Amino acid sequence: MVGPRYRQIAEDLRDQIELGTLAPGDQLGTELELQERYNASRNTVRDAVKWLIIRGLVETRPGQGTFVRPEIVPFVTTLTGDPQAGRDGPIYLSEVAASRRTPMGSHPRVEVRRADAWLAEALRAGADTTVVTRHQRRFIDGTPWSLQTSYYPMNLVERGAVGLIQASDLEEGTVEYLRQKLGISQVGYRDTVTVRPPDNAEADFFRLPDDGRVAVIETRRTGFGADGAPFRVTVSVYPADRNTFAVNVGVVPGEFADPPAASTGPAVGTEADAGRV
Repeated sequence: MVGPRYRQIAEDLRDQIELGTLAPGDQLGTELELQERYNASRNTVRDAVKWLIIRGLVETRPGQGTFVRPEIVPFVTTLTGDPQAGRDGPIYLSEVAASRRTPMGSHPRVEVRRADAWLAEALRAGADTTVVTRHQRRFIDGTPWSLQTSYYPMNLVERGAVGLIQASDLEEGTVEYLRQKLGISQVGYRDTVTVRPPDNAEADFFRLPDDGRVAVIETRRTGFGADGAPFRVTVSVYPADRNTFAVNVGVVPGEFADPPAASTGPAVGTEADAGRV
């Protein structure tokens, strides 16, 4: 079945972008040029361009026009690392900046709610357990890069860790904060990794195409204290088109194990540790 005219135009332009006929940084053409090229009305051309913008294929620059978005250079995240190290917001920001890329994170959105069944099981808690959630959005070079939500039992706040319910970054990071405040040291963590389709909210935030071509990678990290009890769970969501993961085992040369001080190529990050929020 032939679709709407704007969709036909958008699909033709997308084919040109994916084949390289329109390269990153190329201008699609002025609005008038597109109208003439496709023998289409102004509104039809605008709808076609909007369709491409929503899918992250092009971007408009005020006073200049519409251009093919530059190719995204993946950020490499190493999942393994020191179990006692908390890779929180400030460390994440410095690691990305060290690779000559521009990081940015939103202020945490904090909520208090009842734990879902899967979360109660992960925390080895009862079904009526109340948790504090800390949610952040992460960007690199202005591009939405990841979503992260950390869950903490409310009893940590009741024991004195009131910083968990404050909608601001903890300068020392949550893992170190809990060690200092309550004497809880993270001695280990367990990661599970799932590849799945994005939900509507994730597709919208990451500006992913709605045809399912780009999956998201979800990691769930459960942190354990010295007593063997889990005290936090962090769920991180990464779009597969801009993220790569590494796992180091044994002795790994420094240039692979650690992020470079400066690089013009892909950034090499460190642990995707749920202590960030």
